[in-house]
Amino acid sequence: MDSVKHVDPAEVTFAPVRAQGPGGQNVNKVANAVHLRFDIRASSLGDDVKQRLLALRDARITDEGVVVIKAQEYRSLQANRRDALRRLDELVASVAVPPKRRRPTRPTLASQQRRLETKVRRGQLKTLRGRVDT
Repeated sequence: MDSVKHVDPAEVTFAPVRAQGPGGQNVNKVANAVHLRFDIRASSLGDDVKQRLLALRDARITDEGVVVIKAQEYRSLQANRRDALRRLDELVASVAVPPKRRRPTRPTLASQQRRLETKVRRGQLKTLRGRVDT
């Protein structure tokens, strides 16, 4: 199992774009938002981390296995780059630790009996809801 769980900044590409939303003249003139692109398959991440990332049902991951993050919260390009990298690191960290395997267990006899008793009680309650004969 590979142990690489951190993103190498050299594998990330940034493209400055114009931000959306309010901001007056600044938002119209300056490209301060940033698109971060990170190819999962071509990265140096561990194979297990890559598989878990690709299996995520996340809108930021394309069908080709590229993570696209748009950062436009800050007014400076550098702050938006840092924010995009931080969000990418959080995404990778969320799958870096493998999930615990579930050990199947059997229900106890007491829990089975309680379940059946509640089903009988619910059934009796529902029979009382019927039409009343006078």
